[in-house]
Formats: sequence, structure tokens, C-alpha cells
Amino acid sequence: MAGRDRQSWWDVPLTILIAIGVVLLITTFIVKPFSIPSGSMENTLGIGNRVLVNRMVFHTRPIERGDIVVFDGTDSFVPAADVPDRNLISGALAWVGQSFGLVPPDSTDFVKRVIGVAGDHVQCCDAKGRITVNGQPLNESSYLYPGDDPSTQTFDVVVPDDSLWVMGDHRSDSADSRSHMGDPGGGFVPTSRVIGRAMMVLWPFTSLRFLPIPDTFVKVPAPAGS
Repeated sequence: MAGRDRQSWWDVPLTILIAIGVVLLITTFIVKPFSIPSGSMENTLGIGNRVLVNRMVFHTRPIERGDIVVFDGTDSFVPAADVPDRNLISGALAWVGQSFGLVPPDSTDFVKRVIGVAGDHVQCCDAKGRITVNGQPLNESSYLYPGDDPSTQTFDVVVPDDSLWVMGDHRSDSADSRSHMGDPGGGFVPTSRVIGRAMMVLWPFTSLRFLPIPDTFVKVPAPAGS
């Protein structure tokens, strides 16, 4: 009888530990919740929205123009020297909290839309004020923040290998690749720093929806020489 009581006593905490372990494995390797920290992706994503980040998708296909990606901006948007150190305990607690979407993302994590991939020639702007990719003007009306210009800052870049050019949908309120052209990384985000693709909005429930790639980039030709 006593043995059965001890076994029953362990059933609940053991089940909880197994459940937590399964969730942590899933969020580490498959999908992860992410809380939107700023207004740089409005109106597509609002401050405090929770999105589900697919960590596996880019192991099965390349990153595409139009993907909304979450990435670690260390050495591209944030100098490594400015990244705060964490001890083992605080790091573990932050990892667990972020895995469950209970604490804000690291200050080095960003969410932006991919405008250019490796080899792309991205320019701003043409005579009509549009961003062009490999000479093709982009119609960004489906996601650009109402009233915003595609960019008030001019640029003319070719995306290096294994890199991305990313921009927020709220262009007038987004510190994106344009803001970091003078940094050592030139404003480009290494694909190795991409955590995953924001595939759907989970919270609030009134905003529950998938985040498809817009048709904006369908007519963009392949980079020259590819």
C-alpha cells in the first residue's frame, strides 16, 4: 500500500516534468512562440502580438523574399560587445521563459520582412518612389504601413552570399538593414542567424491568422549571373 502511495505521489510531478521537457524540445527544434517587441512590423504585426515561429521550415526550403523572419541580430544589428552576459542560471531561466512565451525576447532578437536574398540587387528608389529588386519595382501596398513611403532613405546594395536584406513593414518606425549600412555587417543579416519564419499570429485571438508570403515578389527575376 505504501509503495502504491509513493508511486501516486510521483505521478503528478513526473507528468509535469515530462510535459515541460516535451514543450522545451518542441520550442528548441520545431516551433517557438515570439512576442513582438516594437511597432516596426505594423500593421502586419502589432506590439505585444504573439507569433508562432517555425524553426524547421528553412531546413526544407531556402529563405524567400517576403518571408517574415525572426533572427539574432548579434554582429549585424547589435555589436557583439553590446550583448549582455548571462550566467548559467539566468540564461536557463530566460530560455525556459522565452520557450513558453512568458518573457520578452532577447534584445538581440528582431523580426523583419526579407526584401532581398543572396545575389539580389536592391535599390531605392525608382522614379515612382518604389523599391526595386533586380530591376523589378515592388508593389508593397498589401503590407506597407498606411501612409508610409517604401523608404525615405536611398540605398543601392547587392546582397552577399548567405545573407539577407530585411526591412520592417512600418518603414518610418523601423531600424532595419537601412539603419545599419555603416556597421561592419553592412546592414546584411547572415542566414545562419535566422531563428525561423513567423508563420502565424497566435495572440490576441481576434488577430489569429497565418502569415503568407505576399504576391509582391512573384515577378522579381533571379539575380544576374545566377
